[in-house]
Amino acid sequence: MSVLVYLIPIALFLGLLGLGAFIWSIKSGQYDDLDGAAQRILMDDDISINKPDDEKN
Repeated sequence: MSVLVYLIPIALFLGLLGLGAFIWSIKSGQYDDLDGAAQRILMDDDISINKPDDEKN
């Protein structure tokens, strides 16, 4: 039972630490563009090399 004297404050501290990290991530803009990453993966970033007319199929 005396272990609870240590475990409860540690659990509260870790919970508040996680809550603080979550609030910090919201304020720093981590969740502003949720659709951007989903759309960015579909975009083709390869640079197309212009071939001369006689090499095109």
